[in-house]
Amino acid sequence: MGNRGVKKATDTQALMPVLFIGHGNPMNAILKNDFTESLKALGMHLPKPGAILVISAHWLTDGTFTGCKEKPDTIHDFYGFPEELYAVTYPAPGAPAAARSITKIVKRADVRCSTKWGLDHGSWTILRHLYPEASIPVFEMSLDYNFNDWHPKPVRYHYELAKELFELRKKGVLIIGSGNIVHNLGMIDFANIDAPVVGWAKEFDEKAKANLLSGNDHGLIEYDTMGKANALAVPTLDHYLPMIYAIALRQKHEPLTFIYEGFQHASISMRSFQIGE
Repeated sequence: MGNRGVKKATDTQALMPVLFIGHGNPMNAILKNDFTESLKALGMHLPKPGAILVISAHWLTDGTFTGCKEKPDTIHDFYGFPEELYAVTYPAPGAPAAARSITKIVKRADVRCSTKWGLDHGSWTILRHLYPEASIPVFEMSLDYNFNDWHPKPVRYHYELAKELFELRKKGVLIIGSGNIVHNLGMIDFANIDAPVVGWAKEFDEKAKANLLSGNDHGLIEYDTMGKANALAVPTLDHYLPMIYAIALRQKHEPLTFIYEGFQHASISMRSFQIGE
């Protein structure tokens, strides 16, 4: 791809792993807790990527775009938080060559380059714990949310599109889906990050866990079959879809291990996992 440090793998043993990170509250960027410490520990053990691709819950577009900026901005896409959080930047370089390669690799969609987006909080709030030196090139790919008729593309569409990104794993790109398996802002206890977990959130999260461990991708794609809790757990697809991108890239017999399991604010699942080694 002609990108800095991106190496081509010669066999399946050299595949870069894939991550799904439940990013949760933007305040996790500046908090020290068991979740952020798990990210710090993970970053010390991961193979060093040549570039990082993040599929974030917070870049929703009509169509599919990939971030081609040389120097992505740190986007503070939230309001009402302490000034300390707005002062945080993540000055990682972009990966325009890797980003442009997606426009050729993906056939299912007309992926276009964009220089209008940088790194939203789905990216930098987790990357500053994983790779605090901000030296690895980073870019994002958007989620086609089909705003024209307010009816997002089906989950299976995203799953099949994600499979086409597999080539990047061979070329040293770490792919991260960043969202939350259970995410309902209208039902959270925002004042208490350690509030007791509500039943419906735990129920759905446990069913998702079982499907992840068994490799039942169909069950996760058809999430509305996972019991009555689904309507509360996944009221919108934005935070759920990044997990779908991660599982679509799992190859047969690849291990899936949980990086973190737990909840914040009563009903936000912070479940995070790694595919591959």
